Amino acid sequence: MFAARFLCENEVMKNNAEQAKSFEASLEALEQIVHELEHGDLPLEKSLELFEQGIKLSRQCQERLSQAERRIEILLRDHQGRPVVSAFEDTKLTTPVMGSSNDEDVL
Repeated sequence: MFAARFLCENEVMKNNAEQAKSFEASLEALEQIVHELEHGDLPLEKSLELFEQGIKLSRQCQERLSQAERRIEILLRDHQGRPVVSAFEDTKLTTPVMGSSNDEDVL
């Protein structure tokens, strides 16, 4: 029983790693397709085929990002299940540039 549970947990971890890797691989493949299409030296049928593959990859990546966002939202709930929302402060926007006395120098 322990061995079966261990194998099952190991398989889940492996699938999670493959999903993360496949997201990166999908994103890289999508970037390659965009590069090929932007180059513009392809026949129409090949361009359409690449475009179709790119749309599929884009949708897969978007779905994986949506799943990750949902998981993060669940993790960031308070003890009563309500989402915890806090202001985002970008230090680049709120920290003055050193040696600057002028507000225009702050990003």
